[in-house]
Amino acid sequence: MNTETLLVTGASGHLGKLVLDILLKGPKRNIIATTRNPEKLADYAKRGVTVRAADFNDASSLVEAFKGADRLLLISTDAIGSRIAQHKNAVEAAKKAGVKHIIYTSYPHPDKAPAAVAPEHFETEKMIQASGLGYTFLRNNLYADNLLPAIATAISMGAFAGTAGKGKTAYVTREDCAYAAAGALSASYTQNTVTDVTGPRAVSYEDIAGIVSELAGRSLPYIDMPETEFKQALMKSGLPEAWADLFVSFDVTAKQGYADHVTNAVLELSGHAPKDIKDFLRENRQSILK
Repeated sequence: MNTETLLVTGASGHLGKLVLDILLKGPKRNIIATTRNPEKLADYAKRGVTVRAADFNDASSLVEAFKGADRLLLISTDAIGSRIAQHKNAVEAAKKAGVKHIIYTSYPHPDKAPAAVAPEHFETEKMIQASGLGYTFLRNNLYADNLLPAIATAISMGAFAGTAGKGKTAYVTREDCAYAAAGALSASYTQNTVTDVTGPRAVSYEDIAGIVSELAGRSLPYIDMPETEFKQALMKSGLPEAWADLFVSFDVTAKQGYADHVTNAVLELSGHAPKDIKDFLRENRQSILK
């Protein structure tokens, strides 16, 4: 039996809670969960998880929070644009606290993908490599979950818009990313690894529009727009410019062929088969057709 202590950062977030749920279904383990708001994890504390306060903006809080952990899941923070400093604090604290191996949730092709989030992930990977700690980089593709509000909007407007051309993305569900992360965190291997975490197939926006048309019982065409026009449309819908730029960059990433790689990582790391995008959308049919 592996007796290493496992730590999940950002454990009160969507992905963090899913990872905790999966770990708690498995063999009894020593689990630490860190969060800025420990009260949000009160139910997990009752189930035997050690809950500790940790703020990535407060470096002094992290060493104590990470003490006793052997393997640490560093879930990238949601502070896009400020992640590097936060992740630097976490990596330095992990080393000081005696952590042996970091599992980091990264992004596919962070060194060259045009996605706005890629540079921060690439810098974080380099920091972890330079730390001398063992590492696993889980390069998660885009969440299928994030398609749901866009699809609901597209149905209400009668068309699905984007700027990805015929580019494809191997969307993966957040839950499947959690299975992969839990599997990597609870494993006993020590070698450094880099793994793309994807769904079982890559699809284009035209493919998605076709699936949704079938679910909705009416045609939902895909309209491909120039990048500047798509950005303007997003901003007109109420998105701030920074978020519009982010979504455009994801489409450009698909258009340039950086998001279509498919792997068996979810199954290999967890024994759990990843969900196909069509099955995922079918399961969420009510939320997108409301």
